[in-house]
Amino acid sequence: MPKEMLQRWKVSDSADVYGVKDWGAGYFDVSDSGEVVITARHPEGPVTVNMMDIIAGINERGLSMPVLLRVENLLDSQITLLNESFRKTIRKLEYKGNYQGVFPIKVNQQEQVIKEISRFGDRYNHGLEAGSKAELIVALAVLNNTNSCLICNGYKDSEFIDLGLEATRMGYKVFFVMEMPGELELLIERSKALGIRPNIGVRLKLATKAGGHWSESGGDSSIFGLTATQLVEVVERLRAADMLDCLRLVHYHLGSQIPNIRDIRSAIRETCRFYADLALEGAPMGHIDLGGGLAVDYDGSKTNFVHSMNYSLDEYTADVIEVIMEVLDEKDIPHPTVITESGRATVAYSSVLLFDILDVNRSEATMEVETIPPDAHELLVSMREVLNTMTLKNVQECYNDAVYYRDEIRERFKWGQIGLRERALSENLFFAIMRRLTENLKKLRRVPAALEGLSEALYDVYYGNFSVFQSLPDAWAIDQVFPVMPLHRLDEEPKRKAIIADITCDSDGKLDRFADFHDLRRTLPLHDLKPDQEYYLGAFLVGAYQETLGDLHNLFGDTNIVGVRIKPEGGFDFVHELEGDSIADVVSYVEYDPKNLVRMFREKAEQAVRDGRISAQDRRRILSVYEAGMNGYTYFER
Repeated sequence: MPKEMLQRWKVSDSADVYGVKDWGAGYFDVSDSGEVVITARHPEGPVTVNMMDIIAGINERGLSMPVLLRVENLLDSQITLLNESFRKTIRKLEYKGNYQGVFPIKVNQQEQVIKEISRFGDRYNHGLEAGSKAELIVALAVLNNTNSCLICNGYKDSEFIDLGLEATRMGYKVFFVMEMPGELELLIERSKALGIRPNIGVRLKLATKAGGHWSESGGDSSIFGLTATQLVEVVERLRAADMLDCLRLVHYHLGSQIPNIRDIRSAIRETCRFYADLALEGAPMGHIDLGGGLAVDYDGSKTNFVHSMNYSLDEYTADVIEVIMEVLDEKDIPHPTVITESGRATVAYSSVLLFDILDVNRSEATMEVETIPPDAHELLVSMREVLNTMTLKNVQECYNDAVYYRDEIRERFKWGQIGLRERALSENLFFAIMRRLTENLKKLRRVPAALEGLSEALYDVYYGNFSVFQSLPDAWAIDQVFPVMPLHRLDEEPKRKAIIADITCDSDGKLDRFADFHDLRRTLPLHDLKPDQEYYLGAFLVGAYQETLGDLHNLFGDTNIVGVRIKPEGGFDFVHELEGDSIADVVSYVEYDPKNLVRMFREKAEQAVRDGRISAQDRRRILSVYEAGMNGYTYFER
């Protein structure tokens, strides 16, 4: 077989480069035609659809990029997997209690998402967690199954408590979790005033801490939770108020993403000791809430790396049940209902940010450097000599010389000793030297220490039509890594190394940390842009927190949102469509009145007519442009 055939790029090579089979959890893959596909699991069997077909449908409906794509099936599937895994483990280990999950509304507060979770979770009595009065109001309206748990966390005023108590009277299964000692008196007062016995839980301040971004959620430094001393005081106060029988739940929260299963086991063991002793104090208990923490494997490495997890879902549920049984059976205490507040793992997979690339700034020579003018400055002549004389043996020397000559030219430019064209030529020469250097480094057995990572420093900037601050705020705020990859052309080799800049005018508006197996990489392999062909990328696993945390940096608002459902018989339906913010929307969020802005600009245009700078016809045209802009999308429109 010819050598060129053996080296031909395959779609499997692209799947390996972007790790889609590792982080995609069976939902995402690459088709034989080189396009990303989504697979939904139906009882009749898996169904796969092409993401480029979804994008074609979006374009046909007149929606511009960027678009947040929500796939209903993946949300449904994650709820099913979580509940069925616990059911299987409970049957296998002969656990005498049951499992009831709740979804923390703060993880994704969007109406469509919460409604879908309530609908898909109904058959499992899957409930909601509310951490504020507003979230409780949402939960009470959306949650249809009164057998589901409604966990009330956060600081609670009398209005919050009264609402939860009245919901208890209506038949909702409400638990008030005491996060701080001062909450108890108000709960006792309001419950007596309304004549309603509440279900009370206590949040524990564990000694156990977990690794990862949210390690401060646990341990002595955590801001919420009761110490052992405070817990004893709660028991005594409830006993004095003849309400110890209301204490029915213990709760803890170690963090949103716990990568190491050992931390999970340790926290459960400590919590079960508290639970057992509270039961021995005479509280009926019956529920143990393990909080969130079930991780998402963003990089696919299956390790305890901060963006990964070293356990499977079945391992997680088995460890939870095993530890509870081990501790409680020792003291002959009945098995409780297990509650988890798994938010990230529930919604992360269901949302993908779709965006197009607008332009590229390439890190290479853009001028002819093979020859230089005969009257060029001697430093340019020396730089050209570096390029001509480079070998495998002198790469370190050539690098040192190139940096020296480049810096000297820049300094002389400041003092007017070198002109613009010569400086431009020096920059192109430098890029050419660095490119040749990186090619030579690939041929060396040992790369000089000073040159390690040089190839990563030479990258193109691809300008994406989105805002990091609006759609991927965790990538900016806490260096969260999200899988990013092209959605098509994956049967071609991606030969460019790139970072992705957004369209805000902020130097932090970029993606320059990408998932790699067991590590991070500073650049992402991408394809050259083709004339008259859009280039689409997707940022995956963005369903948790990103929609809720997004801000209006540079007044870029919410993106267009599209929801699809993959049908059992094949294909997909568009089931939800929401246009993103217009400029009028976002300026109103920051206290401008759009109508007043138009009036103010109209007056300025009229003054320009009076001053003779424009005609009345010009004014009419200019106002039309201004008003069209006011009603337009905040992102780049083609």
